Amino acid sequence: MQRVLTLLFSVVFTHILFSQNTTKPILTAKKVVSQQVWVDSIYNQFSFEEKVGQLFMVAAYSNKDEAHNKSIDNLVEEYKIGGLIFFQGGPVRQAKLTNRYQAKSKVPLFIGIDAEWGLSMRLDSTYRYPWNMTLGAVQDMKLIEKAGNQMAKQSKRMGIHFNFAPVVDINTNPKNPIIGNRSFGETKENVTARAIALMKGLQDEGVYATAKHFPGHGDTSTDSHHTLPIVNFDRNRLNDVELFPYKELIKNGLTSVMVAHLNVPSLEPRENYPTSISYPVVTDILKKELQFEGLIFTDALNMKGASNFKKPGDIDLEAFLAGNDVLLFAENVPVAIKKFKEAFDAGIITEDRLMYSVKKILAYKYKANLNNYQPIVLDNLYQDLNAVEYDALNYKLYENAVTVIKNHDKLVPIRDIEKEKIAYIKLGNDKSDTFLANLRNYASISEITNKNLDSVLVQLQDYTKVIIGYHKQDGAWRNHNLNFKEMLWINQIAKQNDVILTCFTKPYSLTNLKNFEDIETIVMAYQNNDIAQTIAPQIIFGAMGAKGKLPVSIDDEFKVNEGIETLEIERLGFTIPENVGMNSKVLTKIDSIANYAISKKMTPGLQVVVARKGKVIYQKSFGNHTYESSQKVTNTDIYDIASLTKIVATLPNVMREFDQGHLTLETKLKAMLPEAKNSNKANATVLDMLTHQARFQPWIPFYKATLDSLNRPSTHYYRSEFSEEFPIHVADKLYLRKDYNDSIVKTILDSELLPKKQYKYSDFTFILFKEYLEMHNKKSLEDLAHTNFYEPLGANSIMYNPLRKVNSNLIIPTENDTYFRHQVIQGYVHDMAAAMQGGISGHAGLFANALDVAKVMQMYLQKGTYGGRTYISENTFNMFNTCYFCKEGNRRGVGFDKPQLGNEGPTCGCVSLTSFGHTGFTGTMTWADPEKEIVYVFLSNRTYPDSNATNKLSKENIRENIQKLIYEAIVD
Repeated sequence: MQRVLTLLFSVVFTHILFSQNTTKPILTAKKVVSQQVWVDSIYNQFSFEEKVGQLFMVAAYSNKDEAHNKSIDNLVEEYKIGGLIFFQGGPVRQAKLTNRYQAKSKVPLFIGIDAEWGLSMRLDSTYRYPWNMTLGAVQDMKLIEKAGNQMAKQSKRMGIHFNFAPVVDINTNPKNPIIGNRSFGETKENVTARAIALMKGLQDEGVYATAKHFPGHGDTSTDSHHTLPIVNFDRNRLNDVELFPYKELIKNGLTSVMVAHLNVPSLEPRENYPTSISYPVVTDILKKELQFEGLIFTDALNMKGASNFKKPGDIDLEAFLAGNDVLLFAENVPVAIKKFKEAFDAGIITEDRLMYSVKKILAYKYKANLNNYQPIVLDNLYQDLNAVEYDALNYKLYENAVTVIKNHDKLVPIRDIEKEKIAYIKLGNDKSDTFLANLRNYASISEITNKNLDSVLVQLQDYTKVIIGYHKQDGAWRNHNLNFKEMLWINQIAKQNDVILTCFTKPYSLTNLKNFEDIETIVMAYQNNDIAQTIAPQIIFGAMGAKGKLPVSIDDEFKVNEGIETLEIERLGFTIPENVGMNSKVLTKIDSIANYAISKKMTPGLQVVVARKGKVIYQKSFGNHTYESSQKVTNTDIYDIASLTKIVATLPNVMREFDQGHLTLETKLKAMLPEAKNSNKANATVLDMLTHQARFQPWIPFYKATLDSLNRPSTHYYRSEFSEEFPIHVADKLYLRKDYNDSIVKTILDSELLPKKQYKYSDFTFILFKEYLEMHNKKSLEDLAHTNFYEPLGANSIMYNPLRKVNSNLIIPTENDTYFRHQVIQGYVHDMAAAMQGGISGHAGLFANALDVAKVMQMYLQKGTYGGRTYISENTFNMFNTCYFCKEGNRRGVGFDKPQLGNEGPTCGCVSLTSFGHTGFTGTMTWADPEKEIVYVFLSNRTYPDSNATNKLSKENIRENIQKLIYEAIVD
């Protein structure tokens, strides 16, 4: 007998000690002796009942009452059960209960959980990964392995030893009511590759993986929770398809298998006999043929597929006799132990058989370090289970999963935004706000909410494209199928318009839609959550390319493994800081600085955007429109960006003039403006003017000459109503004489030059360049900037004179003007000279939100390209981003501001010398760094209510301190 047992356990321990192929060794040979000593010592202390107790893993909940908790206490203390499988509840509650039950247990308990897509499958307030079906679209197995790593870390943090995953069922039946989204797909190869990756991820981090549902639940039409499903395939088919993943996972070191409650006549000859209690299935096939030596679990024995067959106790005994090691969700442990004792006394169960399973269980407990059990630490539990690194991976998973399955005429990515008029229509019954908001990050999108199809079709006649979002509640077992009305809407709209159908549902949702001919583009986003709704617009507009492949076929129209790889065309995308080498925790400190500035009344509110490597990683708004207002600043509100106008409007158009051969750095002002020929500025070169060393005066308060003796706008220059003679709109009910712009230009040209050629910041250059651009192109600067840049960039919030285009509620006030216009300045440019030019000037006048400013800066960072289009040549950009006079103490580039040469300047002092940007009087700043691939935008209305008050925002270096944090957040 001793020889038999020695041989038996050498086999068991060999499996436990060393996994096969790719999985790491579970135990070193050095520890095998201590393991055997521990196992034997524990086993030898057990009574018969305690040995049997180790076989049971009982259901526990952390959302039930104390009566339930005490019932578990009783099973642990009185019946010495071996483990618990936790179901619904919350993480802290479960952790407390785990500690409680473990403290009462003679031998530490195994803790298991169904966490197929993470702990959130059972627990609230925990992390959710994509369904397996979504992962089935991912082609990078390393990402899935990393998901397994993270799931394991979260499980270990919760004191969990078994994750009952991966599901390796091959979902060849689209109508399968219980597997569906839980499967990686419909082919054995795809399912197996992903199951191995997830298994490796789990087990490499020390959590046991459990492949399920043996021998294969993927081609069933009923749910084993409610009945006994039948699998009517012959042995050859089962061996080739359903058993294939198990063979491969076993080769790769699989720890455990869960046996399903199925009726498989070709494997079990007894009629309607569940596989979970079938000796031919569990022992003959799984253990002998497949040579599996790990732990074998039954599926939950309370499921009707099993419990309808035998009573509690009897079903447990049958399962054990079939060859299972662990009896999951036993309904009546006391009765079951009694049945086991009767069977043992009758010689039906032998000591060898009992010892085999119990010692195997104990050996796995040793490997799980339960010989040195430590209770769960409750401190920071929630934070640890929801770390930002998990979001970072989730973004990558969805980036790799979203699948374009049709793309007629390469409609996606949408390229020429300026030629498009795009509508959005929501179908389905779940949220879509994130999707629409992210679509609007790229283009103007009109949401059509009319409920009448005929009216909708009339509305859509003027639109070039219609994006239909199909949004269904994100549940693994929910019905996502299109209903008749939804199919009718899709078909009718697609007959009339170019349609991009984006489905935040399982692929099977489209099986009812029989006609795909009129639909130009179909995007499968798989799940309706914020991350999927953030990724899909990026693919539609080309911030990233689609990489996913269909995990299952959609009727005969779209086959498994199909997926169109679309182009990435260098538009700003959105992700988590960690995905671009940044630290989220450091970036969150920006919030504190922003809130500090507001609390100290440095500014009523502000916006901040940070992008790195082409991805926006921080976009937040703080405070209110004014100190008196309760209206919160939002990301879509627009600020007067003041002198940022110089590099956002004037400078890019000047660069175009260079590319077209109309200007060079040596071009003189007299060649640009005829009226300058006889001025003292005639020979000022483009280079000197744009580097602020052309000896121009810094500023002239033009408005003062137009005030009367009471410092009010003089009626000689102004009227309260528009007329042909007074057409220049300066402010509300304030119109300036039409000839005054000429006076501004003349005053500049007639002004004295500074005595010495040196750096002196001046607005005059950009006012004069505006005159040149408009004269040379016979278009206003507003039209040039809009047509050449903002419209094709999708920077729709950047505009002059916003009151003509948007609701005033979106415009942040800049000042309560008590010295010139005598009114609250909202929607009119704050800069007095720009206001006297009708709100359109080369040095000021633009309004924008931070994201759209970032698009312009990203275009610069990409050396003049964006969205698949070249706006400025690389050579021209490099020419302008050069500090020509640094040795002379002038830090300026050509139009751009550059980092300080000494201790004081516009930046934190931590940026690279190749970086560039600008600041603005209203409390704005934007900066880009090619070396670190950073774009930073800060917008505020620090001038409200009084621009003449001390500039505390500048004195306390708020903008610079935020920039410093951005650089401190870089980790690569």
